[in-house]
Parts: sequence; structure tokens; C-alpha cells
Amino acid sequence: MASDGIVGGLALTEGKWAGWAAWSDPHPDTFLQAIGRGYMRGESASKAQVGLETRSSHRNRLDTLHGGFLAAFADHAFFGGLWAMGHRDVVNGMTVDLSMQYLGVGRVGPDLIAQVELLRETGRMMFLRMLITQDGAPVAASTATLRKPSRPK
Repeated sequence: MASDGIVGGLALTEGKWAGWAAWSDPHPDTFLQAIGRGYMRGESASKAQVGLETRSSHRNRLDTLHGGFLAAFADHAFFGGLWAMGHRDVVNGMTVDLSMQYLGVGRVGPDLIAQVELLRETGRMMFLRMLITQDGAPVAASTATLRKPSRPK
């Protein structure tokens, strides 16, 4: 297990996620199990992508992706995106606020891709936004403020 609480982190070399790093929680009984394994890759010091394979447990009674699932994925993707940008210490921080805008209907089957952007960083906070797409079409947008973990005294 990595010291930052993430299993994986090395670039995958095979399959559709080749060139991405896999992220899964080392603890077998956490909420992350409901979301699924994320895949991430950094694009720059302030931009990254986080991908996720959708599954039937992510759907609502209308057979589309559940809004609560999309919000949970967004929260997960903000931290995964920061990890991929090189902000490894922030994965143990916490979400102060998260706002969602639902732009389209998500479907079970196609992968979700979250394009994460770090807008500003202060001593204690990080301000981010993202666009979640599926097959290139917008599904949701989100903004968040994350608090960095406290430093040991």
C-alpha cells in the first residue's frame, strides 16, 4: 500500500486504460467500492483527467446514471485529478463544498471522463472545476473547494 492511501499509481501498460494510472482504495469496505476503480492521468500542473467504467449499480430507476452517483464520482475525481497533477499529499484532505450542474443524461455502459482543472491554490485550500463527459457529450459540471490535510505538529 502506498503511503498516501492509494493502491496503484503506476501507469497501466495494457488495455483501454494504457497510459493511465489506476486508483483504488486499499480498504475493502469503503464507499469507494460503490463508485469503482478510477483511472487518472495528468496533463499539466493544473489539469488532469479521471476516467471510470460505469456499471448497472450506478443507475437510477429510469435506467440512467443516478445524480448522487455522479456527485460521488465528481468528489472522487477531484482528489484523483489532484493526485495525477502531482499533489499527492492532498488525497487525505477533505471536501469543503461541491456544486453540481447536471447537463445531460448519463448512460450505463460508456465510460465517464472527468476533466479536472485546478483554478487556485492557497496555503490551506484548493479551488477546482470539472466537466464530466460520456462519449464526448457533457453529462455534468462541478466546482469544489478542498481543504488540504493538517500538517503534523
